[in-house]
Amino acid sequence: MKLLIQIPAYNEADTIGQVIDELPRQIAGVERVEVLLVDDGCRDETVAVALAHGADHVVRHTANKGLAAAYQTGINECLRLGADIIVNTDGDYQYPGAAIPALIAPILAGQADIVIGDRQIETIEHFSPLKKTLQQVGSWIVRRASSTNIPDTVSGFRALSREAALRTFVTSDFSYTVESLIQAGRRRLTLQTVKVTTRATRPSKLHRGNWNFVKRQAATIVRTYATYEPFKTFSYIAAIFFVPGLLLLGRWAYIFIGRRLNWFQESLSNEQALLLGGVLLVLAVVTFLIGLLADLVGRSRRVQEEQLYQSRRLSLELHAELTQLRARLTQVEQSLSAPDPLLKRTRGRDEALGDS
Repeated sequence: MKLLIQIPAYNEADTIGQVIDELPRQIAGVERVEVLLVDDGCRDETVAVALAHGADHVVRHTANKGLAAAYQTGINECLRLGADIIVNTDGDYQYPGAAIPALIAPILAGQADIVIGDRQIETIEHFSPLKKTLQQVGSWIVRRASSTNIPDTVSGFRALSREAALRTFVTSDFSYTVESLIQAGRRRLTLQTVKVTTRATRPSKLHRGNWNFVKRQAATIVRTYATYEPFKTFSYIAAIFFVPGLLLLGRWAYIFIGRRLNWFQESLSNEQALLLGGVLLVLAVVTFLIGLLADLVGRSRRVQEEQLYQSRRLSLELHAELTQLRARLTQVEQSLSAPDPLLKRTRGRDEALGDS
């Protein structure tokens, strides 16, 4: 069982040493623990400090591509290195490395595919009341969108089994937390949480304040949910047009029939209701039909994702087999190049007889 701890980092020279020093190197049930630094275009000494403190691997971006891209690069590299379990933590010293054994325990026990570290937002003293409220409301929305019960949906402290990592394909250019969680929920992966503490850190490099974070995360939620539930998404939008359109046409029909039956003493105008109601119903039907087409595209996407998963899995298996084959060839070459002890002794005896 091999565990790789990946750390996406961008200019974290001040804290990366502390992060790596705190990581456990021996965990019950795990044979090897290795650390991978994902250098997301760092311009400081982050890589040098990480290597000096014991990082085993480094994968680099030539320029800063953002947290989501760094996370996906780390997942890909961890799988290539043969990880059975992957833990993601931040380079800002926010999450406690000592909590990793508890974080991976459900995966080791075969009880979960993904484990999220719950920071217990309501107890974090350095979060303002506004930030706590926004985090809790946002997590509730993500839970609804992902059909999961994760209390802290934007926590970056998480562990993935190899199977879950193989099915992780982050396409967002902002953050991986919400998109990967909705993906996991819609793919019926088993998720659990483990309560962890958190430390106060420097201001986030990911966004420019709470409202910028909310705006960008909201866009990610809508886009990801629409990707995996297109028919529901467009049906909800169609309902926004359908309900008022139906009410307006109902008003028109009521007045139209009432005129014929002399229910009204005065003439009531209903042409506006007929026009607006008709337009809204047309919009509802068109939106619903777009939803049907989007659902067909979504089905094709799911087939493509399954093909990508199988291709990814096969590629990694072939890579592992080639690595083992190279190791065996190296052993054979070394054994062939080494002198045979029996032949050496025979030559020694021959030389001794010759001298005598």
